[in-house]
Amino acid sequence: MRMNNAIGCIFSILLLIYFYPVMAHAQSQDHKFVVVLDAGHGGHDPGNVGNGFKEKDIALKIVLLVGKQLEKNPNIKVVYTRERDVFVDLFVRGKIANKANADLFVSVHCNSHGSSAHGTETFVLGTHRNQTNFEVAKKENSVIFLEEDYEKNYEGFDPNSPESVMSILLSQEEYLDQSILLASLIEDKFSGTLKRKSRGVKQAGFIVLHQTVMPSVLIETGFLTYHKEGHYLNSKKGQQEIAQAIVSAVMEYRNSLEANIDYAVAYRETDDDLSSVPNDIVFKIQIAASSKSIETKPYNFKGLDGITMQRDGNLFKYFYGETSNYEATKSMIEEAKRRGYASSFVVPFRAGKKITLSEALKSTAN
Repeated sequence: MRMNNAIGCIFSILLLIYFYPVMAHAQSQDHKFVVVLDAGHGGHDPGNVGNGFKEKDIALKIVLLVGKQLEKNPNIKVVYTRERDVFVDLFVRGKIANKANADLFVSVHCNSHGSSAHGTETFVLGTHRNQTNFEVAKKENSVIFLEEDYEKNYEGFDPNSPESVMSILLSQEEYLDQSILLASLIEDKFSGTLKRKSRGVKQAGFIVLHQTVMPSVLIETGFLTYHKEGHYLNSKKGQQEIAQAIVSAVMEYRNSLEANIDYAVAYRETDDDLSSVPNDIVFKIQIAASSKSIETKPYNFKGLDGITMQRDGNLFKYFYGETSNYEATKSMIEEAKRRGYASSFVVPFRAGKKITLSEALKSTAN
């Protein structure tokens, strides 16, 4: 009995010694996943008032419900751009998110149109693909005319000018891929779980998204001008369902990132040798995604050498380095982040095709 106790004590000490660096590392990071929630419009800006409903009120109710659910998770910090019926300048909303060092920026709105248009759509910053997308962005961007000194704050930006909108797009290029991922998850929840009509993920030049330096989306939860949808959006049931769908998408997005966050823990979760993988699997570091093709020269990527590009639909994705040694990706990530690519992450490929990290590590273990 004493022998068993002694062995148990020694085992506990060894575990403490083995895992202490990981625990200390996690404690030193002490970083919560920060989500900034932005209720569109507010105060003397009601937003659209289709069928007598007020966009500013509905957006705020949905945002507060989303925040209440997310705050139940101790690893998530929620920051609001407004929690009551007040007007907040668009550039101030971006400042709030940037000051909070946010991981996500989620702006909630309601749509309007002179036709029977209805359904949800989630926007990321990008080139408006058609006149409809431009009109949606122009409508939301026109809020700046209600702000004092808007010409000074936005350096002459004109919401009515397509050329002016085009000029703001480059700032979010680094986060475009992650923004599209979150937007896709949101629309999937709307169409799959709620059986709502999804008008898809779209790109347009929203000034509020331009002001942020993190993955950002703007959700149009539906059309107040469409009678049935307006009543749904204005109902407690509708607001709760929409909020829960957004929460589920945010949590799924966060979980999708976790496999690439703590390398130290990943190394200690298995006794298998992770120093090499099967010949057909390699790891690359994705540092950026862009809607345009960029020459893969070091001067275009903050001095990083060994950049490759792969086209994925309408996006061009850029990767730094290549290795079959999973543990080596830690130093590659650190180098990419040191050069300014804070949102870089590991992407495994098998025979040239992208696979999940869990698939790659499973292949390694086998």
